[in-house]
Amino acid sequence: MLGSCHPVPAAAVTLLAAALAAAVGRGLPGAAVTVAAVAAGQLSVGWCNDRVDLRRDLATGRRDKPLVSGAVRPAAVTAAALTALLLCVPLSLAGGRLAGCAHLCGVAAAWAYNLRLKSTAVSWLPYALAFGLLPAVVTLGLPGAPWPPWWLTAAAALLGAGAHFANVLPDIDDDLATGVSGLPHRIGSRGSAAVGGLLVLASAAALVAGPPGRVPPYGWGLFAATAAAVLLGAARSPRRSRTPFLATMAVAGADVVLLVVRGADLAGPG
Repeated sequence: MLGSCHPVPAAAVTLLAAALAAAVGRGLPGAAVTVAAVAAGQLSVGWCNDRVDLRRDLATGRRDKPLVSGAVRPAAVTAAALTALLLCVPLSLAGGRLAGCAHLCGVAAAWAYNLRLKSTAVSWLPYALAFGLLPAVVTLGLPGAPWPPWWLTAAAALLGAGAHFANVLPDIDDDLATGVSGLPHRIGSRGSAAVGGLLVLASAAALVAGPPGRVPPYGWGLFAATAAAVLLGAARSPRRSRTPFLATMAVAGADVVLLVVRGADLAGPG
């Protein structure tokens, strides 16, 4: 069951929510509720994704997937996804009505991606929406329910859209063979590698230039590292190498570091 919930991205998003909650001083009770809600949402999305993709994974022989190998039963994954989704509702609302609604909108976008939108030209939109709402999930739980500054929302949305293009790259041929035709599939591997890198680079630029005041040295350093990783990914052929995918993931990691550091200004004026 753990292997079927997409544990790495689920853990990454949950840890990001925890770091942002700590950065804005949510306090232990509020942060715990936020983290629990995000974790439940991520588990529901991961299990839903594996269950929906079972037919395609069987067709392409994805023996690394627990459902394909027979390690878990489809009914168990379906039940787990629905249970996690049901738990996500009260956990989200426990952090505040506005914060809860923002989080549930993001989870709904992710489910819409799994069930339908991944094979459309707007496949990037659920990623942008869900990531873009994550800072609001944290700040709307603060006293006065402040919205995050525009630059943080924009940076998170760009990061999410870039992660979508990067996430598709390793499996793009299998996806095309089984009828998946999201935007990355329509523009091809090389185009997706370039767009994904540029989106995450734009995210880093928003984090560096968006907040008021002088840009600190670590901001310029991470932005330079981001640009170098994007160039490295663009220099290799996506179909013959995993370099573009790995480079974009490295960029996303640097972006997350900058996002968390800049998150100290999360509830300030935008």
